[in-house]
Amino acid sequence: QVQLVESGGGLVQAGGSLRLSCAASGFTFSQYAMAWFRQAPGKEREFVAAFTWRAINTYYSDSVKGRFTISRDNAKNTVYLQMNSLKPEDTAVYYCTADQYGLGSRSTYEYDYWGQGTQVTVSS
Repeated sequence: QVQLVESGGGLVQAGGSLRLSCAASGFTFSQYAMAWFRQAPGKEREFVAAFTWRAINTYYSDSVKGRFTISRDNAKNTVYLQMNSLKPEDTAVYYCTADQYGLGSRSTYEYDYWGQGTQVTVSS
C-alpha cells in the first residue's frame, strides 16, 4: 500500500522557518522523483520544488527559489522541504508527490502518488 505522509506544517510568523517532511512507503523510493506542490484557497495546485529520480537535479519555482530547499534521504524514504524567510503568500496546503523515473516535472499530471497535505499558515 502506497503512502505519502506529510508532517511539519503549522502557524509561523512572516520571516520564520518551517521544515516539512514526507515519509514514503509502499514503493521503491529511489526510483521516484519527489516533489512538493502547494494549494492556496481558491487557487490551483502549483509546483514548489522537485528532485529528479536519480536525485541529480533539483528544481524550484521562481517564487520560492533562494528561500526553500528540497532534500531527500533514500535510506529513510523521506523527502524534506526546508522553508526559510516565509511570507504570507506562502500560506497553503503543501503536498508531497512521487513520479516514477520522473525528471522533476512542474505538472501535477505527471505524478503518480500524492499525500494528504499539511497546512502551512504564515501570519503577517
